[in-house]
Amino acid sequence: MPDVFINRIATSNPPHDVHEPFLRFGQHMLRADHRRLALFNRMADRSAITHRYSFVQPDPGGAVTDVEGFYRPGAFPDTAARMKKFEDCAPGLAVEAVEKLLQDEDRSRITHLIVTSCTGLSAPGIDLELIERCGLPATVERTMVGFMGCYAAINALKLARHIVRSQPDARVIALNLELCTLHLHETADLEEILSFLLFADGCAAALISADRKGVVMESFRAALVPDTRELIRWHIRQQGFDMVLSGAVPGAIRSALIEAREDIMGGANDIELWAVHPGGRTVLDAVEQAFGLPPSALGASRSVLNDYGNMSSGTVMFVLDRIMRGAAAGQNGCAMSFGPGLVAETMMFRMAA
Repeated sequence: MPDVFINRIATSNPPHDVHEPFLRFGQHMLRADHRRLALFNRMADRSAITHRYSFVQPDPGGAVTDVEGFYRPGAFPDTAARMKKFEDCAPGLAVEAVEKLLQDEDRSRITHLIVTSCTGLSAPGIDLELIERCGLPATVERTMVGFMGCYAAINALKLARHIVRSQPDARVIALNLELCTLHLHETADLEEILSFLLFADGCAAALISADRKGVVMESFRAALVPDTRELIRWHIRQQGFDMVLSGAVPGAIRSALIEAREDIMGGANDIELWAVHPGGRTVLDAVEQAFGLPPSALGASRSVLNDYGNMSSGTVMFVLDRIMRGAAAGQNGCAMSFGPGLVAETMMFRMAA
């Protein structure tokens, strides 16, 4: 079977930096409880996040409100309004990433399109929008990977690898698009507000083929952690999508990776490149501890967390994009993401010669 390569990655983000406005929102919601407010402020200071982007434009003078009134005190949008916003905003962000990806590419050669998202859905969806607006062949085979959470990008790459190995002439676009900030809730629940402290909007698109350039995908492993299904939950409810992200997640990830380390690594002891999904600062700390890594090993992941926050499925692709831009031919790497289950999805890779 042929080797399969991630040839290149392109990314896009909405225009509005909402990290500081969100901190004001969290402080406003917790203002009546000084103990919880102090804890929120301490966690915000330690989050290692400086910027996060959204299609929701904050009102500079408001703690909760935004310019268009999408989030209004006492009248946050229901699921229908949030999905309408997704339908309005998501296609343009996807087109921006794919246009960057396919610059100077013969688009008539694209054969497959994989789209992942857990923050919005509609039909006809983003896949058909991309075919029409980016001039892709009408014969493109389309697959939607839905509601898998932060590890969906690894699953999309795994699927793309299967496609190219069975059809060596295939050229696959894998798109990861999430608008997490459309699911902010008006709540005084500290755990929920701390979950919102992480999330942001973003899109990553990758071109996968048998062309010998970029990153060769060598192997995949999934590690399901027993008795952790309650730690990460993501449900569609009346007032949007409800996220539960337990504070026990980093410890569970650390224990699981220590136990599964040999299976994931496959005996490799020369990993120089680490493309780890930055689910939060403490998640990266857990990975670092589990594999005994030096502080510099997760530099790309920590810089993406600082610059963009956690964009769910697309985030690991932002990290891999940064690594690919500076890595040397022949270097070996490991990519991993975490999500509901609790599951760690991993990919071993090597930079093409």
